[in-house]
Amino acid sequence: MSRNAKLALAAWIVVLIGFAGWIGVQFSQDSGGGPTIGGPFTLTDHNGKRVTEADFKGKPTLIYFGFTYCPDVCPTSLLLMQTAVEQLGKDADKNVNMLLITVDPERDTPAVLKDYVGNFGPTIVGLTGSPDDIAAAAKAFRVYYRKVEGKDGAPYLMDHSSIFYLLDKRGRFVKHFTHQSRAEDIAAAIKPLM
Repeated sequence: MSRNAKLALAAWIVVLIGFAGWIGVQFSQDSGGGPTIGGPFTLTDHNGKRVTEADFKGKPTLIYFGFTYCPDVCPTSLLLMQTAVEQLGKDADKNVNMLLITVDPERDTPAVLKDYVGNFGPTIVGLTGSPDDIAAAAKAFRVYYRKVEGKDGAPYLMDHSSIFYLLDKRGRFVKHFTHQSRAEDIAAAIKPLM
């Protein structure tokens, strides 16, 4: 093959790669871009009722994965969630879903969750399920968690990511926050979704 033919072939390959990249960018923008976060789940609420993600559509939703025996980050995070929603005004908690999905289904029964979430207000819903149900929900939201055995006879804890997920009324991921986020910033992100 002559030098000119090799250059022409190389130029066509560069053009094709560039075109393929452009198509990929267009597809990513059309589909919302970024990784998919969230998805279908079937869990049991703190009243013992089986629920799916569809039961929470129609309102913006804040989801936090944690557990009731959590010594520090989980209660702080749930208080932050409640505070952010309260900043949206009177009755805002009736217009925003707030969910705690346990990462410790072994201990977090519906009754335990009901008692626990009641400490943070009447509208946070605790969700549990089988270990497989929890694993599927955690995978959909890209949540890390694992059991950590206690030392010297202490009860086990759960190591887990500490992220809030904000979903729109259609159940689509909008934004995430950490337990270090400000309530004002969370409220500002929720407000246009109401």
